[in-house]
Amino acid sequence: MARTTAEADKLRAEEKAAFDVNSAEMEKGVKGVQSALKVLNEYYAKEGAHGQAQGAGEGIIGLLEVVESDFSKGLAEMQATEQSAVSDYNKLSKANEIEGATKSQDVKYKTKEAKGLDKSTAETNGDKSTVQQELDAVNEYYTGIKGRCIAKAETYAERTRRRSEEIAGLKEALSILEGEAVLIQKTAKHMLRGVQHHA
Repeated sequence: MARTTAEADKLRAEEKAAFDVNSAEMEKGVKGVQSALKVLNEYYAKEGAHGQAQGAGEGIIGLLEVVESDFSKGLAEMQATEQSAVSDYNKLSKANEIEGATKSQDVKYKTKEAKGLDKSTAETNGDKSTVQQELDAVNEYYTGIKGRCIAKAETYAERTRRRSEEIAGLKEALSILEGEAVLIQKTAKHMLRGVQHHA
């Protein structure tokens, strides 16, 4: 049981560390897109200053709004997954704590009972049989717990792989959007200079 608890603690720590890194990256992405939207909205809000570039600007703003929504949704999913993992971990920890207390009490009662038993061979053999059954039950329980913990570790690895791929894709999209934003700003400045020059 102590080994199972230690494995669960290690898994929870790994999940928490991955969540902290991934959620921070996702929050940074959301804030970056929000900043880009603010700049673009302010830029295009100036009346009559942008002429034909207004349509292209609205398209980019719309695309950034979709990206912001996707990033926010991904962050919410990460947070929900983390909350679920914390809840599962807390349930397992509580169950182990109760089981440990129960077994501890069982040990006390059985020790007291053993001191009062007659030393005859028949009773000793009966006690041995009972203890063997309890040991088999504990081993069977441990095997079940170990199987579930290993399955969770595999699920965690798959989740981490998917999160990493999603974050890499989002980073690439953000990089592309940042490049487009620079191009739009250069084009807008060039057009603004042309309008001022004609004025």
